[in-house]
Amino acid sequence: MLDDHLRRHDGVITLAQAQQCGLSRHAVDRRVRSGRWLRCSPGVFFADDRPFTDAARVRAAVWAFGPRATASGLAAAWWHDVTRFAPEIVEVTVPRVSNHPRRPGIRVRRRDLDPHDIVERNGLRITALPLTVVEAAVRRGGGSKLMDTALQRHVELAQLWRAHLRNKGRHGSPAARRLLRAAQDGARSEAERLLVKLLREAGLTGWKTNYPVGGYKVDVAFLGPKVAIEVDGWAFHTDSEVFQIDRQRQNAISLLGWNVLRFTWLDLTEYPDRVLATIRYAISAR
Repeated sequence: MLDDHLRRHDGVITLAQAQQCGLSRHAVDRRVRSGRWLRCSPGVFFADDRPFTDAARVRAAVWAFGPRATASGLAAAWWHDVTRFAPEIVEVTVPRVSNHPRRPGIRVRRRDLDPHDIVERNGLRITALPLTVVEAAVRRGGGSKLMDTALQRHVELAQLWRAHLRNKGRHGSPAARRLLRAAQDGARSEAERLLVKLLREAGLTGWKTNYPVGGYKVDVAFLGPKVAIEVDGWAFHTDSEVFQIDRQRQNAISLLGWNVLRFTWLDLTEYPDRVLATIRYAISAR
């Protein structure tokens, strides 16, 4: 039982779990004194005969705060396989009445989660996917790209809204509401306004909005160098028919001698400097 537990739980075990496997408190202490087990926090141990992986680090951080602790934010997003890399700081949500000391490498959120917002995956309590996406998207290192990716593959927008409304008032709630509203309308019109704002603030001139080219209207056109900029909304809104129409439109404009640049709402919000650098290069090269 003990070996099976350690194998399935990344080498991490609590005192209560060890006792369920038949070990006494003294037997656990002997393993710690001999160096076979490392004490991660009071009552949480790691069997030091294997690498201390990111999964072990996240699991030990959550279990350090007791059986009602829940991984949340970017830690939960990584556990759900929504993000590629585990965060350096593990976010853990504990009940509002909890009284735990701060621990390095861990950020604690105190609130009472609705049962709909908690799941268990690989033996670890984590926030359910909809709440995880809503919260992780507004954390540093998450961003609108995370939400867009999740909407393409994992979860529906209505589920995100329900999770958000169940948890109003939490850390990051206003920013999450803005992201959800942008996702709801595709954010194309907002992206166009943001592009115009970026161009003006950067001091770029010689462009017009909604400029007619070859029977189409280009979102932003630099007339002299003939550079056309097209703005897309969120990727999860794009279906195969829209994709095909956009490509036909782009080909028609290109055949008239225009250099066509395409940017998404995510480009404009996440990488504005890169967008401006690309535009400057395009208009200077023509």
